[in-house]
Amino acid sequence: MLPATETLRPTFIVGIGGSAGGLNAYKTLLDALSPKTGMAFIIVSHILPTADSLLAEILSRHTKMPVIVASNAMPIRANHVYVSSPNTDILMRGDTFKTVSPRTTSKQIDLFLSSLAESMGARAVGVILSGYFDDGTEGCKRIKEKGGTTFAQDFSAEVDGMSLSAQASGCVDFVLPPEKIPDALRRLKASATTKKLDFDPNIFLATIGEGRKIVVFPEKQTIYAQGGASDAVFYIQKGTVRLAVVSEDGKEATLGILNPGDFCGEGSLAGQPLRLGSATAMTDCELLRIDKNAMMIAIGRERKLSDVFMAYLLTRNIHYEAELIAHLFSAAR
Repeated sequence: MLPATETLRPTFIVGIGGSAGGLNAYKTLLDALSPKTGMAFIIVSHILPTADSLLAEILSRHTKMPVIVASNAMPIRANHVYVSSPNTDILMRGDTFKTVSPRTTSKQIDLFLSSLAESMGARAVGVILSGYFDDGTEGCKRIKEKGGTTFAQDFSAEVDGMSLSAQASGCVDFVLPPEKIPDALRRLKASATTKKLDFDPNIFLATIGEGRKIVVFPEKQTIYAQGGASDAVFYIQKGTVRLAVVSEDGKEATLGILNPGDFCGEGSLAGQPLRLGSATAMTDCELLRIDKNAMMIAIGRERKLSDVFMAYLLTRNIHYEAELIAHLFSAAR
């Protein structure tokens, strides 16, 4: 009988993609990872179809977790690392792997991350490390569409093609060196645990007071526009929201991608009269709209909403701090 840790279903599944220069990044990431995260890690690496791979053996020297070559119908367990083998595509089907050999695509990372997004939804994590070209970008987009979280390696990448492509797509949440990714994963897990608080928007709507309602936005519709009145906060129940800002000369930049359990428009609570940026539905969205005054009252009276809101603000602040540090070091390079 397998020990409990061997049969545990992962809280998150982390898909890690790399190519040229990826080996050192894998080692660095695993060296910094706790062996008991409750997550599973799947490394999809570009390897020549005719090559012999010793990747599992090499990486096993950098972690106390079991490192296993993924095979067809193999169950995916927490606190395990899995690697792809040469000339084989790997996908997720529920809690197990599906493998196809010989491989059918040159974009093995996109293929796996897309299947990960379908199987795990908001519990999917994509990590793009060193490598040439753009494999992994489309997979990260799929993960974001399903409410998951994405990372790209910063300027420390030996070959920056894959990480820069993912960043340019606007679908990356964190840009970090490999050794900093484990801390961000730990915070992600803690945040997800906090979001399990039984905040029910329908119960919230039924409480006394006005200024709150469920609103629905189809894909690509504007939720609020830059320069518009800053008069409400939105809680995302379903879908993915993109925050953006446009400069005076017309250049647009993505500020963030938000998922279920996140808030947007909170600047109104700090006395912001006009929106400094815009929010757009990337997918069909359902949101709880709370007028500014109603939100101020609710934060003081309704602990469940207050706890979820504060957890979001703290997580967002950590994210922005990490992004700022990465930008400062990149600029000084």
